[in-house]
Amino acid sequence: MLEPATVTPRTSNVDPAEIEHYAALADTWWSTDGPFWPLHRLNALRIDYIRDTLCHSYGLPVQDAFPLRGLRVVDVGCGGGILSESMARLGADVHGIDVVERNIAVAQQHAQKTGRQIHYETVDVETLVARRAQYDVVLNMEVVEHVPDAPGFTRVCTELVAERGSLFVATINRTARAYLFAILGAEYVLGWLPRGTHQWRRFRKPAEIEAVLRDNGLTLTERRGVRVNPFTRKFSLSDDLGVNYMLAARRL
Repeated sequence: MLEPATVTPRTSNVDPAEIEHYAALADTWWSTDGPFWPLHRLNALRIDYIRDTLCHSYGLPVQDAFPLRGLRVVDVGCGGGILSESMARLGADVHGIDVVERNIAVAQQHAQKTGRQIHYETVDVETLVARRAQYDVVLNMEVVEHVPDAPGFTRVCTELVAERGSLFVATINRTARAYLFAILGAEYVLGWLPRGTHQWRRFRKPAEIEAVLRDNGLTLTERRGVRVNPFTRKFSLSDDLGVNYMLAARRL
């Protein structure tokens, strides 16, 4: 039985409206045909992208059953644990964090069912920085567009990256096309996402995120777009960063 939704104390980068939105949806995280079905489809793409990028960066055997064994990973804004569990299946030592306590409860329950050893915690990134926590891999995936201060949030995430470590960012570009597809199309026309999931003013252009990474000691190693076929609902990598995109950077 899940406890009622509670949250951590508000910080400058926690939006109460976003917390309420995701707390209300928490029980549906693992339903592949529920409101998070696009994230399940996207996760299959992004986990391969993250695995391949890390294996190339660290000289790890991509075909190994547990290619990310030994890497310390923090999944920032882990939600119900979809990406965290995928990283754990690849052998990584995963710390999943979220400011919505109900999300963490769902993630913990699902990990227990699947037997995944994942450390979940209701905490914000500022607290981890205050603890001087460091990770080989920092995952900032589909979170930037949900915080009031995206540059500040990204900067704090860079402080969690250990020497020679990697950081991944996935978010939505601030373009007219992104408004058309990610908001009008996905939320209002196709109904793929609940209305109000995204706010266009919070979308960030790749150059804006890249500047924060560069100013905080990280070197961009890759940038890829993500496209979705509206008929097949299939996600694929693209060179077009006009809507969804992913960035990879390292502390060299």
